[in-house]
Amino acid sequence: MKIGFDNEKYLKMQSEHIKERISHFGGKLYLEFGGKLFDDYHAMRVLPGFEADSKIRMLTQIKDDVEIVIVINANDIEKNKVRGDLGITYDMDVLRLIDAFRGYGLYVGSVVLTRFAGQESAIAYQKRLEGLGLKVYRHYPIAGYPGNVPHILSDEGFGKNDYIETKRSLVVVTAPGPGSGKMATCLSQLYHEHQKGIEAGYAKYETFPIWNIPLNHPVNLAYEAATADLNDVNMIDPWHLEAYGKTTVNYNRDVEVFPVLNGMFKKIYGESPYKSPTDMGVNMAGYCIVNDENTKAASNQEIIRRYFTALCDLRKGNGSQEIVDKIELLMEKSGITVADRPVVAAANTKAEITGEPAAAIELETGEIITGKTSTLLGASSAMLLNALKKLAGLDDSVKLISPDVIEPLQQLKVERLGNHNPRMHIEEILIALTICAKNDENAQKALDQLSKLKGTEVHSSVILSPVDVSTFKKLGINLTCQPVYQTKKLFHK
Repeated sequence: MKIGFDNEKYLKMQSEHIKERISHFGGKLYLEFGGKLFDDYHAMRVLPGFEADSKIRMLTQIKDDVEIVIVINANDIEKNKVRGDLGITYDMDVLRLIDAFRGYGLYVGSVVLTRFAGQESAIAYQKRLEGLGLKVYRHYPIAGYPGNVPHILSDEGFGKNDYIETKRSLVVVTAPGPGSGKMATCLSQLYHEHQKGIEAGYAKYETFPIWNIPLNHPVNLAYEAATADLNDVNMIDPWHLEAYGKTTVNYNRDVEVFPVLNGMFKKIYGESPYKSPTDMGVNMAGYCIVNDENTKAASNQEIIRRYFTALCDLRKGNGSQEIVDKIELLMEKSGITVADRPVVAAANTKAEITGEPAAAIELETGEIITGKTSTLLGASSAMLLNALKKLAGLDDSVKLISPDVIEPLQQLKVERLGNHNPRMHIEEILIALTICAKNDENAQKALDQLSKLKGTEVHSSVILSPVDVSTFKKLGINLTCQPVYQTKKLFHK
């Protein structure tokens, strides 16, 4: 991987900057934490060198000062809202997050049910959490939020919300996903703390868009591509430009809501501590980009990957043409096309020649290896074995997996497990390869190369099964697919 980001510098700068912000507010800070804390693979892809758990590792450096508050929208519990990247509901993700925080030695103080309006499933969920020994608080819908500041800052507004009892100087407010009510929870706490005569402040930690790089830098465009379904738009922060004469980048929701937030701050504090949405942020990522060209290249690849994802979602009936059009516009802004992803042409050409589905992988050296569908293997499995042989220095004619191993597995799939397709999924092929490696030196050599595939680029000429997509993710391989199915069937799995 061509490094573009200094992760160690980031950990140090970020933790120090947050400490400074805590001291600025007299020793108590509510920090709205956006994005993914444990598994920020988007940041890892667009900022090569950034590690997926960087943000949580940063918090562990000051963990004695940190308390976690997790918020979840009661309506999301009621609707069984699913986190798309993990395939689990938001209420289950809260439990996953708690376990993960505790695994890092961080203290989880409580869970807040926002927009609580007596939803039966939310009440049952609260009982479940309390049965697990967790503190649970309720925050309620507020008429006129966020525009009616006098009503919001009253006994009938934030005053109706439960006061969250916290112990630490840094209260990190996070959630399973967007729209959970993180900001409102922070502001509600500021109101209650002020009523109790306690000094406390608010800040926001969002990795993207990065405020101190250009508006149309590929890193920021990649963020727009990732949030195309949310209608987030990066823009110049007009408040910051007016206050300081400096150009910074923020996104439309924060810019639009800032006058209201500023009004709340003035009511709570007497005067606002911030002159712009950018002032509210604490993100230091922009200072840690050490190779801009590598970062731009990685981000452009992410934009193209998001484009193919949008096309496949549209084909599956889960997306919209509007999202596709928006990402096409972002590609135009960045001056890129699908031709800038070499594996696309390689896979599609192989498919045209063979008349069967094909796949291509670009190794770290830039060399492209392809695979085609056969009676024993799917295209992705064949491609993976070909790539491992290449990395191990083995001749292409070498058989890594004996048919004596594959054929019984195929019989099991078709005759006993009811599968119609006898070809092996990637995970099944890797298991078979592991079995063969026990007695075959070549198979072991190939298996030893598996870690070298992390961060490589793959394209399939057809939409892959969720099983294969999941395996590619586990291997850290960046996958895209043509928006076509292998067969004309209406049901695909």
